[in-house]
Amino acid sequence: MKIGMVTDTLGHLPFEKMLATAAGLGIQGLEFNAANWTSAPHFDLKKMVSDAGARKAFSTALKSHNLELTALNANGNQLHPVEGEKQSADLYDTILAAGEFGVETVVLMSGLPAGCKTDTQPNWIISSWPPETQTILKYQWEEVAFPYWHKLAKLAREHGVKKLAVELHGNQLVYNVSSLMKLRAEIGPIVGANFDPSHLMWMGADPLAAIDALGSAILHTHAKDTMINKPVADLNSRLENGSLMNISARAWSYTTLGYGNGESWWRDFCYRLRMVGYDGWLNIEHEDVMLNREEGLCKSVALLKNVAPSATSDYKPPEF
Repeated sequence: MKIGMVTDTLGHLPFEKMLATAAGLGIQGLEFNAANWTSAPHFDLKKMVSDAGARKAFSTALKSHNLELTALNANGNQLHPVEGEKQSADLYDTILAAGEFGVETVVLMSGLPAGCKTDTQPNWIISSWPPETQTILKYQWEEVAFPYWHKLAKLAREHGVKKLAVELHGNQLVYNVSSLMKLRAEIGPIVGANFDPSHLMWMGADPLAAIDALGSAILHTHAKDTMINKPVADLNSRLENGSLMNISARAWSYTTLGYGNGESWWRDFCYRLRMVGYDGWLNIEHEDVMLNREEGLCKSVALLKNVAPSATSDYKPPEF
């Protein structure tokens, strides 16, 4: 496994400084935030699609720091009933850019549609009652998501993108193992998981069990932790809509690796990934509002270096 980083982790730094800092901390590859829920400070999407010279300069800069381009990220809601057209166009451009760079992986969300054709806001259904929830889900999946994703997968294949790595995320149509597998069964193996355990943690699922269930459907990985604030969660549950900055009042918060789950948990995480055949990137995504970004990244790299296997296994029991 290799240790990478999602570039918005150091989004406050200019491009060259970001590259130098990441390389100096032991990062081996970068997943660039390209569009939608990002200001994309390090990636000019329109230029990267249209300008071969800009792509060459970009690749040369990465190579000068011995960094690989691991994926492009277009996390957003391309199925939004109002904003979806714009976000979808940026997602398409991200796929085109990935094709130009020869990058096989685009990281994205599934999207979340409205509850019906006349709604103007997305609608996340997490309960089977009252009965209209089932009507909403049928509309979202069959009339919106499936047709859209068939077209998206076709575009990706045409441009050499082999992995549409969907993040299992709250407030998205795909948020857990069963919803990911539902999309994959309809669209095909080009669709799989960008496996970020932090979201499953706050939703109350077991990420290690999810690894076993997903198996080869894990196409990419983010390394991010979640701290459960037990006194608050015990009172209010983990369904949380308070300020992301008011950590003491929240039931859960994203945190630096090791501050939610200890090193032994992350060792199990890496071992489980290898057990199901995943030996790819572990891309750190720092979203901890309590720790300095560079300090958090440094601590996360140190933890992963301790627990992530990097060499090819070579042992088998001797034959007698």
